[in-house]
Amino acid sequence: MVGMMGAGKTAIGTAVARRLDVPFLDSDAEIVAAANQPIAEIFERYGEPFFREKETQVIERLLTGAPGVLSTGGGAWLSAENRDLIGRLGVSVWLKADLDLLWSRVKHKDTRPLLRTPDPKATLTEIYNARVPLYAKADIAVESQAGYSIDDMATKVIGALATRPEILGEIA
Repeated sequence: MVGMMGAGKTAIGTAVARRLDVPFLDSDAEIVAAANQPIAEIFERYGEPFFREKETQVIERLLTGAPGVLSTGGGAWLSAENRDLIGRLGVSVWLKADLDLLWSRVKHKDTRPLLRTPDPKATLTEIYNARVPLYAKADIAVESQAGYSIDDMATKVIGALATRPEILGEIA
């Protein structure tokens, strides 16, 4: 799962994994567990380049294991190396949510280090505009709507994956 912060990668990825009876993996959670500190603190202490290096290492490790559903951090897909890893070892699913929906989901959270700015909505808009062209390179895009439940989105993702029988065939 790739996409912006607030797109639902963790929630929807968990639901998809449960339905497909495969493990759910979260690269951010793995980094937090390994570092024994929150991502915001990792960014603060060591900087974004350090975090991104660790993120790539974790993604590679997770993708070389048993089949599962992997949720990546919002910025993971920006790295050409990560896009290549995901392309070689899996399939990328972009959870495509519009800016208003994303803002409604992240505006009250203080766990997003990139939004710790004087104008977080403007920052989110800037990040969104910069990242959408890269997210559009994903193998599959699944459009999110404000009225969709997590189960609705999981159904849409599984339906999109079903168009690629080689993927679900590996899991079944």
